[in-house]
Order: sequence, then structure tokens, then C-alpha cells
Amino acid sequence: MTELPLIARARTHSASIAFRSGTTTHTYQDILDRSEVLAPALLGEADDLNETRVALLLPGGFEYVAAQWAIWRAGGIKLPICLSATEPEWEYALTDSGVSIVMADAAMASKIAPLCQRLGVRLMDIDAITSAPTKTLPVITPDRRAMILYTSGTTSKPKGVVTTHANIQAQIESLVQAWEWAASDRIPLFLPMHHIHGIINVTSCALWSGAMIEPFTRFDLNAILERVRADAYTLFMAVPTIYVKLIQALESVSESDRVGIVAGFKRMRLMVSGSAALPASVHEQWTALTGQKLLERYGMTEIGMAISNLYHGERRPGAVGAPLPGVEVRLKTENGPIITAEDEPGEIQVRGPGVFAAYWNRPEATAETFDGDWFRTGDMAVLERGYYRIMGRLSVDIIKSGGYKLSALEIEAALLDHPLIAECAVIGLPDETWGEAVTVVIVLKNGTLELPELRDWCKGRLSVYKIPQRLKIMSELPRNAMGKVTKPAVKALF
Repeated sequence: MTELPLIARARTHSASIAFRSGTTTHTYQDILDRSEVLAPALLGEADDLNETRVALLLPGGFEYVAAQWAIWRAGGIKLPICLSATEPEWEYALTDSGVSIVMADAAMASKIAPLCQRLGVRLMDIDAITSAPTKTLPVITPDRRAMILYTSGTTSKPKGVVTTHANIQAQIESLVQAWEWAASDRIPLFLPMHHIHGIINVTSCALWSGAMIEPFTRFDLNAILERVRADAYTLFMAVPTIYVKLIQALESVSESDRVGIVAGFKRMRLMVSGSAALPASVHEQWTALTGQKLLERYGMTEIGMAISNLYHGERRPGAVGAPLPGVEVRLKTENGPIITAEDEPGEIQVRGPGVFAAYWNRPEATAETFDGDWFRTGDMAVLERGYYRIMGRLSVDIIKSGGYKLSALEIEAALLDHPLIAECAVIGLPDETWGEAVTVVIVLKNGTLELPELRDWCKGRLSVYKIPQRLKIMSELPRNAMGKVTKPAVKALF
């Protein structure tokens, strides 16, 4: 019988440990066996789910993957939903996608049961399914739709991103090749399992390769640091916020504890950051602290991962690198021409076998987001010495001021280097002279900050903004009795 490659590959690693949690382990054969119990339960009297949508409400780990494989082996489309979402959020995802079945464990089943009853959706408590009659499972071809992930735009309700089995396989193979995944790898899993980062980058790549996953129900800082100290992992993947928390933790522990934990991080072969921009300062702090150079990459729900710093080669702070294997990337200006030179900003457009099939039931939105066969990401970037640097979302993070296209993300990253600034957000406010004035909301760590001092500090670090006549105050600033700016403050810098 022809099987999906992910399932067929699992059979070649059948005796290997796929999941370890404390003293409990599950092999690849255990996943196959469990999915062969759950798949017939999904099918019932049917021979094939024929792309019936099945929602998955489970924490990451053995049962999650067994349920995912059961959905796919039965011919269904998997819709992972957020464990902590509100009932209206669950209802939107279930109704928009036309879900027929919800798979959950006992704890989550009790929470979503009233909604399922109201919507007339079948609720399947997998903890109650311990056996099932033997049933011949359907043959699933790679062109079948496999998954819907909901993603939010800036101006519309969440859209369901539909990927086929072939799309998912292409995304996995690209990362396995680029990051040299191997059966000897070991990785923690604490990322949400309704996003592509946890589903593809960690779980699917590990299981494709015969590697071992150690799942956590949440990011348990102390437990993970202890496992790092024990050399439990060869790879580590997280979002920038987690690296910030790790830095704070390492700086606060005793010297003897820090030495052991840092040694564990140093011995890992790869550490990756993604899902949000990694400030260069955090990149540099992490290297100084652990000796590890984080590998930053760029991707989206619609395309999987598209761009990555090199595994063997430069990992440049502030840049996301070069196109991954099998992925084509180009920059295009707003008025149409393709950008062929470096140092000229444009919209990132991507094509390749990993690019999604369509938005669920939104043909107009699907058509609008493609330029021929190139997916329009809506992100602006610039190519610098062979590496792409993300400037931000065209609709939100790019400020058009005085003929310049300025990156709010870049300005924020620079401001966070100021010793008095704890948090900041940069926006563009309407301005008759400049079109938009670069404006920042700042929360200070302590003390006060004078606006002229901040302006001077910025001019020395953000070369494009060295235009004195553009510096102006846009609004009345909160000040103390001495006339100094206090927190929080809104001020136009440029």
C-alpha cells in the first residue's frame, strides 16, 4: 500500500524513541500503532474522510502527533486550534472551516463540549479510545489538502491557510537539508502547536529525521534549563522573547549554576530564532553569554520557511539570510519593477513547492495575494551583501516620510539599545511636511529622558535620519516640574 512519506519514514525508525517525557518514552512504532487505533474511530462506517475537517485540541506531544497522523491517514484535513483561545475564537475557526469533528483529550473535551453541542459538531475524546477494529485505511495522494492554519491579517478576520501534503513535505525537506537534521538529534518542544513553528520546524522535521522530541505543556524555564545542563538537546528553537527570558535567567543565577547551563547551550549544534524579529542586541548578548550564534530565519504560515541564515557560514545579526533550498525569493517595488540591485527596498515575494494552495473559501483573497505564481508576503526587505534584512510589514511597519521608506522595526531595535528605555513602539503619524512623522511611544526603565538628548542619541545611530529639519515634537509631552520628559511619553523623533 502506498503511504504518505512521513508515515513510511516512521516505519524505518520504528524502534527509535520519538518522544521522551521524564521516564516515559514512546517509539515511532507507538505513534503508528496509536494512529491506527484513532483513524478507524474517525472513519466510523466511512472508507475515506474525503477531506473532512477535523479540529485538533491537544497539547504538543505523543497524542497530538498520533491524532494528527490519524486524521491524515483517514483522509481528513487537520485544523489545529489554540488551547487557550476563547469560545468565540474557537467558534469562528470551527464554523469558518466547516469542521465536522473535534479531537481532544479529556481535559480539553470538557471545555469545548458545550460549543460542539451547540454547533452540532462531533466531539471525540481520544482518552476514551483505547481500541478499534482493524480497518483498511485509504490511499492518500500528496496533492490532497492536509491542514488549515488560521492566520490574521491587519485589516480582516483570520483566514484559513490551506496546505497540501506535498506543500508540507516540501517545507520539511527544505529545512532538513538546510539545517542538517539527523536521527541523532534531540530537541525540546514548548512552542504552541497551532502555529507552523511548532508543527513544521520542530515536530515534523524531527519526526521526518528519526530524531527525539521532549515535549513540555508550556515554556517551563527552570525545567528546561536543568535539561540543558544535562545535555538533553542537540537543537533548540524558540522565539526572541524566550531568548530574552533565558538571558535574564542566566544573568540572575549563581556563577556555578551559570557555568553548567551555559556549557549545555554551547554543546548544542544549532540554535534557531524565529516567528518575530530578533533584535541584534539580543543576538549579540546571547553569543557573548553562551558562545552560540543564533540562526535567524524568515517564514510565514502561507509559505513555511523561505529564508535562513546559513548553517555553515555567517549568521548575521539583524538579517534573515538567503533563500532556503527549493525556495525562490525576489523583491518587487510598489509600482511594479523587479529589484535586481542590492540596498533597494521592496516587497518580498516567494514561490516554490512549499507555498500554500489557497485561503479556505476565499478565492478573491487568494488571487489578490499572488502576483502570477509569486506569493506576495506583504513584508518589505532589502538585500545587503547577499543577505535579506526585514524592514517590516508594508501596511504597518513601513513609515513613508520625506521620500524615505523607514522601518519601524529597525528604529525600535536601535532605541532598545538606549540604557534608559525598557520598551518602545514606533509608528507614523500624519504630517503635512513629511507625509508621516516617525513617532515613538517609550516606557523608561527609571528616571527621566530629555527629548534633545534622545534625538542626539538617535542621530548618531540611525544614519538615514540625519536630517535636522525633520526633528520636531508632534504632541505635548508629559513632563515633571523641571520640564523633563517622564514615562510613558509619546514623542516625534524625526
